[in-house]
Amino acid sequence: MRARAPAPRDRKPRADALRNRERLLEVAREEFTRSGAHASYEEIAKKAGVGPGTLYRHFPTRESLLVAVYRSEMEKLAAAARTLAGTLPPVEALRAWLLSFVDAVETKQLIAPALNALVGDPKKVFEASYAPIHEAIRALVKRAIETGDIRKDLDPVDLLRALVGVANVPVGSDWRRSARRLVEILIRGARPLK
Repeated sequence: MRARAPAPRDRKPRADALRNRERLLEVAREEFTRSGAHASYEEIAKKAGVGPGTLYRHFPTRESLLVAVYRSEMEKLAAAARTLAGTLPPVEALRAWLLSFVDAVETKQLIAPALNALVGDPKKVFEASYAPIHEAIRALVKRAIETGDIRKDLDPVDLLRALVGVANVPVGSDWRRSARRLVEILIRGARPLK
């Protein structure tokens, strides 16, 4: 008896389709950062090196593209914690991750207004990323506490709250510099008391 071919939805996407999707997400993030959440679909497809049909096949609506970019950025941020923990000393890994978080906050600031307008319940989109992000920072802080680089009473969520507070400040020409300075202040303030 012959094995039945998998149904189209059961098949794994082809390697080129996955590459196209990743490239589209990368270009869309760049375009949203540069031009705002209403960046041209046609320009995104062109810069990604694909036709508009490929873009629409992967992301049939602006909403689906915005949600995918946001989720992709949060997944990368969560994964970065593991990579940084494996390559840098504990406090340096935490610093590097917090700086990456600043970059992600900037992306979220650009995408959030459009998501709020387009998605029925944008809170669900944002809430889905909370657990991996909290897990990432908890692991980094725990590692830094264990080596004595960070105070034992530091709550990792306090670091996130401080950086998310910066997200509520409108993005201006010095926003990134200010947010990066805040990371340094947070790291210094998290050091053990002498």
